[in-house]
Amino acid sequence: MKSLHFLAILGIVLILASRCSKDSTTSQIPYGTVSDYEGNAYKTVPIGTQTWMAENLRSIKLNDATPIALITDNNIWSNLTAPAYCYYGNDSTSYKYKYGALYNWYTVDTKKLCPTGWHVPTVGDWTILKTYLGTDSLAGGKLKDASSNNWNLPNLYATNSTKFTAWPGGYRFYNGSYNNSGYSGNWWSSTAKSAAASWYFYLIYSDGKLGQNSYDNTYGFSVRCIKD
Repeated sequence: MKSLHFLAILGIVLILASRCSKDSTTSQIPYGTVSDYEGNAYKTVPIGTQTWMAENLRSIKLNDATPIALITDNNIWSNLTAPAYCYYGNDSTSYKYKYGALYNWYTVDTKKLCPTGWHVPTVGDWTILKTYLGTDSLAGGKLKDASSNNWNLPNLYATNSTKFTAWPGGYRFYNGSYNNSGYSGNWWSSTAKSAAASWYFYLIYSDGKLGQNSYDNTYGFSVRCIKD
């Protein structure tokens, strides 16, 4: 019996040590910073061979000083074929600094949205990240903020072990309506699928995957920039 108790205690100690080791490793990942054209500062984080923003972009100007149109009207948004941005629910007070801006893909396609020396990630960039994170069903969990204050429960497999700190900013539908805040985070790639649709990557509260899909270019998604 004593040996069984000893093994049980040893097992608990090893589990706790493993958790402490992971927390220590995560805390040692160094944050950097980058600023956009307007002077907004963002945390950055190295993940494998890449360096990513650890916050969603909130710039309202391209890096050549061109203003991006703020579109709140649903009908105008749904018919756009030019760069535009918005805030979830048209509520900049609540969401500008929490989730950043939502951009249509025409803004991404300018290739001037990110700070100089950075770019909107291609499908290839996202795939490199996904491969580095390992197991497909858990890769997204390593990117998701683990706090229940942001993601709706159960926020499965969220560890944020990369310090990417993905938040569930939802998206703007092609008809201008807003959906999924708290349930999903959605980020454009710079890779087009067709003349009318492009690829994006997503995380959801109910699993640990980093998913890929394509939607119409009039959708409004978040943007994370990656260093050139």
